[in-house]
Amino acid sequence: MKRAIVCAVVLAVSVGWWLTGAAVGQAMKVGDKDQQFLRHAASDGLAEVQLGQMAAERATNSEVQRFGQRMVTDHTKANQELMALAQSKNISIPKEIDKKHQKTAEALAKKHGASFDREYMHAMVTDHEKAVQLFSTVAKEGQDAAIKAFASRTLPTLQEHLQMARQLTQQQGSMSQAR
Repeated sequence: MKRAIVCAVVLAVSVGWWLTGAAVGQAMKVGDKDQQFLRHAASDGLAEVQLGQMAAERATNSEVQRFGQRMVTDHTKANQELMALAQSKNISIPKEIDKKHQKTAEALAKKHGASFDREYMHAMVTDHEKAVQLFSTVAKEGQDAAIKAFASRTLPTLQEHLQMARQLTQQQGSMSQAR
């Protein structure tokens, strides 16, 4: 009886070590650049959702409100896909926005009216320019096939967001000059 228990314990410990080793090995198979991409994209995606929610609630321009809601919808979907991908690769990703985006959110929280709209759209242009660059690079040069495919699938949406953000920013500039 003791022998059976000892064998069961040894077997359980061995299986646990093997599973842990397989999980660590999976994360190690994904290159540092691809892991950094997932972490960066996760933090940025969370920020887009949070800032988009602010815009949907606070913007005075209805097009900026719609754009904010679109950011919430599109980035929530991409974030869910990214989280599943990271989990399948056993890579931990941020659950909160980074300090840079937190500062942006705090600054936007102090803005009202057209000032909020302008600052939000300016942030969206800047953020999406960086995102398009990052996703383009990973789509072309990523090492992990699944991460590369995620970047490639997500890139057209980010490019569309950038185009929309630039157009709204131009429209706001035209409106303030007309006044």
